[in-house]
Amino acid sequence: MSDTPYIFDASIANFDQVVIENSFHKPVLVDFWADWCAPCKALMPLLAQITESYQGELLLAKVNCDVEQDIVMRFGIRSLPTVVLFKDGQPVDGFAGAQPESAIRQMLEQHVQPPAPAAGNPLELAQAAFNEGRFAEAEAQLKTLLGEDNTNAAALILYARCLAERGELGEAETVLEAVKSDDHKQALAAAKAQLTFLRQAADLPDAATLKTRLAADANDDEATYQLAVQQLARQQYEAALDALLKLFVRNRSYGEDLPRKTLVQVFDLLGNDHPLVIAYRRKLANVLY
Repeated sequence: MSDTPYIFDASIANFDQVVIENSFHKPVLVDFWADWCAPCKALMPLLAQITESYQGELLLAKVNCDVEQDIVMRFGIRSLPTVVLFKDGQPVDGFAGAQPESAIRQMLEQHVQPPAPAAGNPLELAQAAFNEGRFAEAEAQLKTLLGEDNTNAAALILYARCLAERGELGEAETVLEAVKSDDHKQALAAAKAQLTFLRQAADLPDAATLKTRLAADANDDEATYQLAVQQLARQQYEAALDALLKLFVRNRSYGEDLPRKTLVQVFDLLGNDHPLVIAYRRKLANVLY
């Protein structure tokens, strides 16, 4: 049981009360998990963090599927982790499998009023706007901040990512080269990795063409790798990681170890605490060792 009032366990005995009834007042995320499911354990702290950030406007109920088989059958849960959002007594949205924080927040913003960032903090305002896909707004905030201090490493990195999102890849690279601080190595590595994938994707066939090739030949290594890069450029991380790992297993020598090197790049982009990184780093280790 969590120490916060916003996060709690749900069972067959209390589900209607803590989920269904509560959802008429606040949206309730229901996390269907099991002890044997590694992605579940990786996702759980991220869901808790997101829930806490809503400061009471969102609740999180956790259902242990090994114990609560009646709830599993009631809602037809077929894979883990599965997360379902309840509102006004009904399931209204959700997802299956580990997802990045940005995708989860994008789903939630359609149903939950996001908390306001700290007033008067341009960097927090810009980060919140960027996370919600409001890139022009984020860029405007960052320009103001950088006008006052053009050495702010965190602002420079986020500004570069805004530029990259609207296709200004050369300008984004110039901005990243101006970052001198060693305090933001993870954020800088992530921004550089994203820029690399966007550059690579621009020179490749489009995703539809690559999917057609793979439909004709599922073992087309080149199409597999190129589609993964297209997916990475569009932040479809789970699909890309899955394809890269399968390609590595199938053909370790492809592109002089390119699938494994790209997997490591994605790990740098997402960060060590991301549930997908935890899950796929373990899978890669199992293959290697």
